[in-house]
Amino acid sequence: MKPFLKSLIFLLPLTLLLACGHVEEPDKVTAPKADAQNTISEQDSVKNAAETADVGADAAAIDVVAKPTPAPVAASQFGPANLSGDELYNSDKAPNSLLYDMPQLVIEDVWSAIGALAPITYANSGHNNNLSFVITNEGVLVVNAGANYLLAKALHSEIKKRTNQPVKYVVLENGQIHASMGTNYWQEQGATVIAHEDAATEMKENAFAYIEQLKRRIKEKVDGTVVTQPDITFKDEKIIEMDGVRFEIRHIGPTHSPGDIIVWLPQKELVISGDMAFHQRMLPLFEHTDSAGWLKTWDKFAALNAKYVIPGHGEPTNMQEVTLYTRDYLSYLRGKVGVLIENGGSLQDAYNIDQSAYVHLPTSEFLAKRNAGQIFQMMEFE
Repeated sequence: MKPFLKSLIFLLPLTLLLACGHVEEPDKVTAPKADAQNTISEQDSVKNAAETADVGADAAAIDVVAKPTPAPVAASQFGPANLSGDELYNSDKAPNSLLYDMPQLVIEDVWSAIGALAPITYANSGHNNNLSFVITNEGVLVVNAGANYLLAKALHSEIKKRTNQPVKYVVLENGQIHASMGTNYWQEQGATVIAHEDAATEMKENAFAYIEQLKRRIKEKVDGTVVTQPDITFKDEKIIEMDGVRFEIRHIGPTHSPGDIIVWLPQKELVISGDMAFHQRMLPLFEHTDSAGWLKTWDKFAALNAKYVIPGHGEPTNMQEVTLYTRDYLSYLRGKVGVLIENGGSLQDAYNIDQSAYVHLPTSEFLAKRNAGQIFQMMEFE
């Protein structure tokens, strides 16, 4: 590959990286196992902006009378053909809502509105991750605030069609645009917004730059979005109990980005994994992603023995599926790169690693080579 093409791969916008089925598995290498809301100073955030890469009316509240019955979550259940090209970037499964798709029932009382697998586009309104919620008789807990005020409002409208319980808590899976920028809507509704301390830092440093990116990508749909901070931050774990349902909000170690957390519901054997786990789109590796640390963190994640997994992107699934496309993918790339380094291979050689078992995944066209290059650069200094 010519030098300028190689450079292009590494300079792809961070927004594309946010564009986080079963195939024959590649050769695998065994891996080592608050207070009231604070408005951020625009001056502080704009200082960091230059360093940031370009990345319907509410329905009446009702009680749930006849609950739909969720189907068992199995990998084979969620295997539609992957969208690509214009169809991927311009699709919208719910054209009468800012949501990309309507919430689906995963298991009893647990819902998720599955986002687009593309990066943020005008068509998907910034809904390119999963917006999940759990209904209890003492209130609702939402995971992810959404990418903007109006998208958060659209999700809330759907929640109110399913319960008259108020949204009490909104948990941010990290500080990225699609997880955090709808925060001010939920705070206006009286919900308490919770995030890891590192996610809050990322929001403080980048949020105004995020708004500028949203203005370019979703235009008038950014209306109402105001930069605010979470109400509560934590370091390791935050426990919430409502109506006997235990929510364990955990930061279990380095994964995809700063402040990544999981929400574990032990009584339901369900984990809302955020960007801990991928399966229907290729996972992205950032400059700050610790791939070796992610593999070690995976052992703690796997130890939950979850029956149901709602990932940060893609349909609800199971541990076997996310293991294949997250842990095994990372192990495979690190193993191949390790051999290259031992044999005096170059960054160019890393770009040419065979990733054919994974390139069917959306976003692989601009992430596969970059991911291999990122791991090569990391492992040179390990």
